[in-house]
Amino acid sequence: MSKELRIGFIGCGGIAISKHLSALSKIKEVELVGFCDLILDQAEEAKEKVGSPVAKTYTDYRKLLEDQSINVVHICTPNRSHSEIAVAALEAGKHVMCEKPMAINSMEARKMLEASKRTGKKLTIGYQNRFRPDSQYLHELCLRGELGEIYFAKAHAIRRRAVPTWGVFLNESEQGGGPLIDIGTHALDLTLWMMNNYQPKYVVGRTFHKLSQTQNAANAWGPWDPEQFTVEDSAFGFIVMENGATIILESSWALNTLDEGEAKTTLCGTKGGADMREGLRLNGERLGKLYTTNVMLDGQGVAYYDSKQDDPADLEARMWIDCLLNNTEPLVKPEEALVVTEILEAIYESAKTGTEVRFD
Repeated sequence: MSKELRIGFIGCGGIAISKHLSALSKIKEVELVGFCDLILDQAEEAKEKVGSPVAKTYTDYRKLLEDQSINVVHICTPNRSHSEIAVAALEAGKHVMCEKPMAINSMEARKMLEASKRTGKKLTIGYQNRFRPDSQYLHELCLRGELGEIYFAKAHAIRRRAVPTWGVFLNESEQGGGPLIDIGTHALDLTLWMMNNYQPKYVVGRTFHKLSQTQNAANAWGPWDPEQFTVEDSAFGFIVMENGATIILESSWALNTLDEGEAKTTLCGTKGGADMREGLRLNGERLGKLYTTNVMLDGQGVAYYDSKQDDPADLEARMWIDCLLNNTEPLVKPEEALVVTEILEAIYESAKTGTEVRFD
């Protein structure tokens, strides 16, 4: 007897194996039946690890999409191909989970959103940091208005020396950029989600190619080749929203700093503030005194979500499957992911032109 949801994978590299396949293999309602990768051995390896007895492998994603028994597709390919594959999958009648970022640019991201609306199939993007216990707790506080109006925030995505030297991470043509589109996207998504603000007014941005042009043996994944390093090593953005709220976005794979941290946010509101720099901390004024509170999550589950899973990837997968089974909205909506892509694109454009980029 087949499971309720039959899932096909397009892209069977590291993120597929370590995150998606691991999490989905724990869910009883799904069957992993299709594995596609340009490198057939990678598809075969994924199939052997978690595939069902009837699972098939492919090197052409179009062949996988022809299988009408597959009703969900997970896309874990380089950024440039996200839109093309997602649109084809949606039009083939599949629901789609696509790894972040949504697409290589806003035009391609809009194609994905339009295809989802046109076909009535669900589309979500892999922003798994929303599913961390600290993120879920802080988001609930924001929903309840505990911080008041959040009018200033920082989105943090800073590494001291952790440039990904494998795959196509350093290839601008395939990825569309470096740390900004790779890890800055997570920090920005988290920040906009907490603020519940998706109306940017204008952006000013700067990108740097400073440390990328030096050899560095201290890098977490070994020295990079400066000739292959075609993306920025650092990028920074100043984002003003329609209501005047302001966000500073900082992203880097290699920066001479001790102030590291990624997929984190700092929020400043009229009633209080919060940050994720050293665990989850809340701050404000009470009874005439300033206070700082360290929230002790200690791996406890999220009280208002009925799940014992603490791993963000597991919770992301469970909630995605639940939304498909129950025909509800995914937690990460494609409209929200589109705004993230639009802002990232504007930062890159501002850095190239030296001027602010305004939104219509």
